[in-house]
Amino acid sequence: MLLKTFRWAFAVTALGLAAGVLYDGWTALGIVAILSVLEISLSFDNAVINAGILKKMNAFWQKIFLTVGIVIAVFGMRLVFPVVIVAISARLSPWSAVHLALTDKDRYQELVTDAHPSIAAFGGMFLMMIFLDFVFEDREIKWLGWLERPLAKLGRVDMLSVCIALIVLLVAATTFGAHAHQHGGTHADKAETVLLAGVAGLITYMVVGGLSGFFEQRLEKEEEREQEAEKKAERAGRPGSPAKLAGKAAFFMFLYLEVLDASFSFDGVIGAFAITNDIVLMALGLGIGAMYVRSLTVYLVRQGTLDDYVYLEHGAHYAIGALSLILLVTIQYEINEIITGLVGVVLIGASFWSSVRRNRALRTGS
Repeated sequence: MLLKTFRWAFAVTALGLAAGVLYDGWTALGIVAILSVLEISLSFDNAVINAGILKKMNAFWQKIFLTVGIVIAVFGMRLVFPVVIVAISARLSPWSAVHLALTDKDRYQELVTDAHPSIAAFGGMFLMMIFLDFVFEDREIKWLGWLERPLAKLGRVDMLSVCIALIVLLVAATTFGAHAHQHGGTHADKAETVLLAGVAGLITYMVVGGLSGFFEQRLEKEEEREQEAEKKAERAGRPGSPAKLAGKAAFFMFLYLEVLDASFSFDGVIGAFAITNDIVLMALGLGIGAMYVRSLTVYLVRQGTLDDYVYLEHGAHYAIGALSLILLVTIQYEINEIITGLVGVVLIGASFWSSVRRNRALRTGS
């Protein structure tokens, strides 16, 4: 099962490392390997969240996520995205940005760094909304009950998550944004940029999440009808099967997954510049990492890991909350990628250990 799920990731690793050696010798192989590990460590929480959504989709859309989705993730976010950032921020044509990336790597890195506040604000707001909507929802299973019970009560207030996200954005824009320096830019310009990018992230979340929610509600109605059919089938001696997202519902959920993946990849793309400013090596390393994250997502779904370890999803969402705040702080301050990765690993590790203890307690009946 493990080999079957990860076979494409292993194949891409071999090809990526070989391409690195052919492109720039053995040093490039080391850089590609480091970038792969960086991407995996920063995106483990991404895999857990993706698995929670992917398990609702049917086999066809799970396959689309692994094929079309990986093309978008690797080429779109890890190769095209840094070029688009430079093209927009430096008002260059995409071809000029590619030429600059290949011929003047230092200037290219400088332009991407200048665009960082808007990237951090957009990604930070999108991820923060995911975290807030999770903690304000009343759930049957609670990991940190002392915190989650009062937050669930607060969640009864309409639009609370949006209000809190906007307050955080205003604080970030007026503190971090006002002091973030840009080459040739003013403080006011940067604060305005942070505000606009943050609002864009919020709108993106609400549009994509709203459409996903709308079609999910339609699926729930279908599920109710199918459950009735299942009961009849069971009474007749035929096994039933749970409804899975398909059609428009699955398409918008797939879209939501891609935007989610894009938001998660911001820190990986920005962090990669601390290791190299060569877009070819960056695309190879981050692309290999992205393949493992996708394969891990499918593995979690097929093994039913989220059902067995019930607090994993909680840990991943707390990691998202931490990552969203880290992204906003990086508008002004540099935070080492090791710290960013460790925060996620520690929170998910703690939630996994809590799940193991819970399962053990249930088995012993204590």
